[in-house]
Amino acid sequence: MTDTVYDYIVVGAGSAGCALVERLTRDSAVRVLLIEAGGSDRRFWIKVPIGYGVTFADPRLNWGYHAEPDAGLNGRRVYWPRGRVIGGSSSINAMAYMRGLPQDFDDWQAAGAEGWSWQAVRPAFERMERHLERDAQGKPCQRGDGLLCISDLRAQMNPFSERFLAAAHECGWARCEDLSAATGEAVGHYRSTVRRGRRCSAADAFLAPARRRANLRVVANAVVERVLLDGRRATGVTYRAGGKTVTARGGREVILSAGAVNSPKLLQLSGIGPAALLRRHGLKVRHDLAEVGQGLQDHLAISHVFRATACTLNNILGRRTPRLLAGLRYAATRGGPLGVPVNQVGGYLRSDPGRARPDMQIYCNPLSYWCSATGRTVLDREPGYLLGAQLCRPESRGEIAIRSADPDDPPLIRPNSLATEHDRDGARRALRIIARLAAAPALAGVTRERLAPGPGLTDAEALMEDYRERASTVFHPTSTCRMGRGPDCSVLDPRLRVHGLAGLRVVDSSAFPAVTSGNTNAPTMMLATRAADMILEDAATGQHERTPAHAT
Repeated sequence: MTDTVYDYIVVGAGSAGCALVERLTRDSAVRVLLIEAGGSDRRFWIKVPIGYGVTFADPRLNWGYHAEPDAGLNGRRVYWPRGRVIGGSSSINAMAYMRGLPQDFDDWQAAGAEGWSWQAVRPAFERMERHLERDAQGKPCQRGDGLLCISDLRAQMNPFSERFLAAAHECGWARCEDLSAATGEAVGHYRSTVRRGRRCSAADAFLAPARRRANLRVVANAVVERVLLDGRRATGVTYRAGGKTVTARGGREVILSAGAVNSPKLLQLSGIGPAALLRRHGLKVRHDLAEVGQGLQDHLAISHVFRATACTLNNILGRRTPRLLAGLRYAATRGGPLGVPVNQVGGYLRSDPGRARPDMQIYCNPLSYWCSATGRTVLDREPGYLLGAQLCRPESRGEIAIRSADPDDPPLIRPNSLATEHDRDGARRALRIIARLAAAPALAGVTRERLAPGPGLTDAEALMEDYRERASTVFHPTSTCRMGRGPDCSVLDPRLRVHGLAGLRVVDSSAFPAVTSGNTNAPTMMLATRAADMILEDAATGQHERTPAHAT
């Protein structure tokens, strides 16, 4: 079955895809097809900010991937959730909004992503943001007129969160009023992609207005099986929906926004990737591009869980009657404990004063809980809290590779965690940061015991072994189709075009030359915002018809 010819076909209605189609569809003469493997995001636990713990393992909303046994983590197969729903992972994430640090983007430029320096990307962040704040008199106010709402929710946060900030002050760490835009060491309240008590995903911010335009078609519950090529030019895709296989033609470009796991998978299934891998699975090599799927980076974090003597969110969410009352309050006002994400306080830190830039990100949650190997969230009924830390800029790199030629087979995810001494030392420093914060009087004075790891575990080597046993992804995979100087070291040029092919781009976190220092949702949407400008510029000048340099 052959579908209509579109100017642009975008694969994936996640953080990048939604931001991309909003910009592309502003021109009523342009026809855009957006294809999403998942279904509707109109679900209660998606929209309620505290619902992250429920959607985290819901197979109706989630690809539910697991990484391969990871030698650096004692051979464990870590759970890797990825959004399979309108809005993608922005519909199931913890909603923390962090741009990253300026040096992250200057490093992108130094790695060959010309035009992606901090000076170049900062206006794109500002253009898409709308900060919902309170003025000096406590009245609601707004800063910026972008489509993405970012809320300052500190007034609604659990009172225990103030203890984290007091402890940070005792450790000598400076407090920041707007942590989302921090440019150096800073601790404060996380700002969240929340609007009037409901999640503001990329679908809510960008796709909702685009859907009101007649030139956008959205096809949900559709799995793209391959990109179609005519010689060196991408001409469309085939996808499966409702038991039928459909061919959609792209007159100008095919744009993959399926994420750092599924974009390289789709390229490989289409015969674009390492020739040996493709031949091993019986696929015709359409374009030998060795770096497709290589370079995987992610943030690896460890959490320590404590039982507290003061009230925390556990007193509400861990007990039936208070939880019911909180639900009634939310239904009536969209406020209260259910209206605030669990990540409430954190920031960027230097693990020692001699470092020129922050090398750690911390998370301080006024709730004690655990995640099982299958992703199920288990709450403690007694009051408690969690301290987490991650190395901002790991050096280890892994890979994504197809398991077979069957599009329904999940890909192989090989994180290659703690593969470098830099990262192993970073893990030790993360443990010391957590210990330092927990020992500050503001927290130590209200701590009954450490639950995970157990209180008897104090030896540095034993704590490192616990790290290997419990550390996990914080769901920030990047760089598997990264931008760079050429096909020997990258997949994309700085305009996000696949080396050696015309009419094909990748626009999502897989394009990052390296992972940013913090949460990756904000820079992914920024990247898509800038990519849309590039795509329209190239269409205006005819550049989209030309095969990028370095054809092989």
